[in-house]
Amino acid sequence: MSIFKPGKYYKSIFDINYNLLKNENIKVIIFDLDNTIITYDETCPREDVVNLFQKVNNDFKIFIASNNVKEKVRRIGKSLNVHGFYSVIKPSIKIKKLLLKKLDVKMEEVVIIGDQIVTDIFMGNRLHMKTILVDPLGERDLKITAFNRFLENRLMKRMGIKRGDYYD
Repeated sequence: MSIFKPGKYYKSIFDINYNLLKNENIKVIIFDLDNTIITYDETCPREDVVNLFQKVNNDFKIFIASNNVKEKVRRIGKSLNVHGFYSVIKPSIKIKKLLLKKLDVKMEEVVIIGDQIVTDIFMGNRLHMKTILVDPLGERDLKITAFNRFLENRLMKRMGIKRGDYYD
């Protein structure tokens, strides 16, 4: 069950203690896209997201990793001035090969931030990355994500994690 448990849990990407991550020797941050940095319906990031990425980019190498299509991931990545990995098929471990091609980094120096336990957190834990769960930005999801949310709710209940009970 611990393979699904997030290391930290915050309301949103704006509540994360990035100084704490820096002190924990994190060098790379991977952000999920949909419902983590933008809602499913948004076509570009809000100004507060752009500002956060500019600030955080000074201390970390930042990537987007999404199961979404190339066009959307590249468009959002370009607007945030970060590289994006598309069609990652989370929770597969494909991201490890992609990361290792780009960087000389240990998985323990990477954190993945996402809104889904059965994709983002599960993948990160499988790869021995640090993991941060955030609440989803919106209520609208793909149909497959609705099934993931059902599984997620059951897993969270079994692990004793309640939405809104944040921890770091």
